[in-house]
Amino acid sequence: MRRRAAEKRPVVPDPKFGDELIARFINVVMLSGKKSLAERIVYGALEEVFKKQKSAETESSEGGEGGATVAIFGRVLDQVCPTVEVRSRRVGGATYQIPVEVAPHRRLALGMRWMIQSARKRSEKGMMRRLAAEMGDALAGRGEAVKKREDVHRMAKANQAFAHYRWN
Repeated sequence: MRRRAAEKRPVVPDPKFGDELIARFINVVMLSGKKSLAERIVYGALEEVFKKQKSAETESSEGGEGGATVAIFGRVLDQVCPTVEVRSRRVGGATYQIPVEVAPHRRLALGMRWMIQSARKRSEKGMMRRLAAEMGDALAGRGEAVKKREDVHRMAKANQAFAHYRWN
């Protein structure tokens, strides 16, 4: 029998933009408790992406630089976060991949995790540049993290026939 679920601790908004989503992303990027380094990496990457977007659009966004950066980060996550995934379920000796909707909290967690894993695999020098390049690719609808999302969606679509097995 399972015990009660662990309570979700509130996330303190990040110091630069005051955004909880960016603070969560910094916590996921962080290795060995080095938060200041993780902040430097994330803020640097966001700044690079913001500059590239600004030069591509050549128009100033409303809400100031901070608001526009947070908006860009939101768009990046929208491109990477999955809406459906497949879960394994045993029915009568056979295992089926059943498509299920992803809960909002898990959606963000998967998107952030995929973004960081993809960035770490890249060949650019320094994590800041890798993360910035992956975010730029995600905005353009390409990159490994976006491909991962599309693969998961394709897998769910292919197994649509087993959707009726979803929790009896």
